[in-house]
Amino acid sequence: MLTTSQEIIQYCRENKISFPEMILQEEVEKFEVSPESVLEKLNAMIDVMEASSKAYLDQPSKLGLGMINGFAHKMMVYKKEDSLVGDDLLEAMAMAFSTFECNSSMGRIVASPTAGSSGILPAALMFLKKKENLSREDLLDGLLVSVGIGQMIGQYATFAGAEGGCQAECGAAASMAAGALVYLKRRPLEEVFEAASIALINVLGLVCDPIAGLVEYPCTFRNASGVMNAIISADMAMAGTTSIVPFEEVAQAMKEVGDAMVESLRETGTGGLAGTKTGAKLRKEFFKED
Repeated sequence: MLTTSQEIIQYCRENKISFPEMILQEEVEKFEVSPESVLEKLNAMIDVMEASSKAYLDQPSKLGLGMINGFAHKMMVYKKEDSLVGDDLLEAMAMAFSTFECNSSMGRIVASPTAGSSGILPAALMFLKKKENLSREDLLDGLLVSVGIGQMIGQYATFAGAEGGCQAECGAAASMAAGALVYLKRRPLEEVFEAASIALINVLGLVCDPIAGLVEYPCTFRNASGVMNAIISADMAMAGTTSIVPFEEVAQAMKEVGDAMVESLRETGTGGLAGTKTGAKLRKEFFKED
């Protein structure tokens, strides 16, 4: 496996193949399967992503704890008002909320890369699909690009909030989505990795502090803001802004920051928002503690 963004760029250029083609080739060789079987699984993932991102747009969700009920639907209703960000970005956030509510209601999602960050990549892909009328082949390419970026993050850092905080979950998802968006805009591979870098940089140090240890609050907001992070990072990269630190080194920095976090801020449900008076009260109510 190639270990740096520059090696990947050079390999694709010298072998005259695209980044998605390179990743597909790697998957085929690693798992000793046919390209068709890999694409079949990715197609199934896209179907689940699309369904989950739209599940609660037209109807409010009713979840057990009531902490994040109906957020996706509220965003869609708000589209009728004079919003600050515009209809398409509002809908992107709504789709991230929807997938997250789908996860909390025990519906089908794609952990991309985790359940706690599952709303970001689907929302980004479906946002661009609607905006630019993307084909299924385009979506497959975008998903393969996100796989390639995710592989590099996994090599240098972690996806687990319990190890690296929410930067490792929502940060990784936003990074994967940002790179996919830039690729789908037919931009140079250099810009793909710039976008992926910027998205990670934007959330370095983000803690994981779910109330009662449940993957609901504040996770849902970080999914909605995560898709916005992906979109603005993609735009920054395409505008020509660059990170002086290469992508793989940014991932290494994320690992270092995660390792330095105290335990209470790594998905234990005891620090940060989970440790507030309200957070502690909700935890007691949920676990029926005296």
